[in-house]
Amino acid sequence: MRILAIGAHPDDIELACCGTLAKCVKRGDTVIVCHVSSGSLGHVVIPPDELRLIRANEAKKAGALAGVHEVICAGFDDLEIFDTKAARDKIVDIIKYANPDLIITHDPNDYMPDHTTVSKLVFDASFTATLPNYKSKYKQPAKMVPLYYMDTLAGVNFNPTEYVDISEEIELKLQMLACHESQVAWMCEHDGIDFADMVKTMSRFRGYQCGVAYAEAFRQCQTYLKGTTKRLLP
Repeated sequence: MRILAIGAHPDDIELACCGTLAKCVKRGDTVIVCHVSSGSLGHVVIPPDELRLIRANEAKKAGALAGVHEVICAGFDDLEIFDTKAARDKIVDIIKYANPDLIITHDPNDYMPDHTTVSKLVFDASFTATLPNYKSKYKQPAKMVPLYYMDTLAGVNFNPTEYVDISEEIELKLQMLACHESQVAWMCEHDGIDFADMVKTMSRFRGYQCGVAYAEAFRQCQTYLKGTTKRLLP
C-alpha cells in the first residue's frame, strides 16, 4: 500500500502521526511525507533563508529514522499558504506523483491558518486529482482514496474515529521529533512548550482511550466516495 501524509510544516507529521507511519513502513508500505510549507518563520533568531534549509534537513533526518521512502516540500513559506487554484494544483501534482492508497492530513478545525488551509487544499485536490481531463503536471489521474485527519495540536476539539497503537513506536516517535532541533528549542523559548513532553502525554492520553499504552488518533473523512469497508491504518 502507498501512504501519503501531508502536513503544513516540517514537524507536523512527527507531532501527530509519525508512529503510525513507522508502523506502515514496518508492514511494507511505501510512505511519502510532504510538508507544504518550508517552516521559514519558525524561529526568532534564525532568518528565513537559513531556516528553510535547516528545517528541510531536519525533516529528512526524521523521515530516515522511520524508513520513510521520501520527504518532499510543496515550496510555500509559512503563512503564505492560501486557498487558490495555484496552491490546489500544486497539491494535485503531489497526489498524482505519490499515487497513494490513502492520504493523511490536518483536521479542518485545527488551530492555525496553515493547518486549516492545507486541510481544505488536500480535500479539494484529492478529488480534483482523479479527473482525467483536469490539466496538471502529471497526465495519469490519481485514485479516489480514503482521507484521514490526524489529531489536532494537544487534541483540542478532536473526536477520533480510529486509533493506532504506537506503544512499540513511542520512543522512535520522540527521536523523530527531536530531529527538529530548531523547532523544539524555539517552541520551548517562545511559547514555553516542551514538545517531547506534550507529544508523549497526548500519546498516553489517546492510549488510555483505546486501551493501550500509547496511541495516535485519527478521524476518517466521511464524505461520498471516501468511505471504505476495510481497515487501512495499521
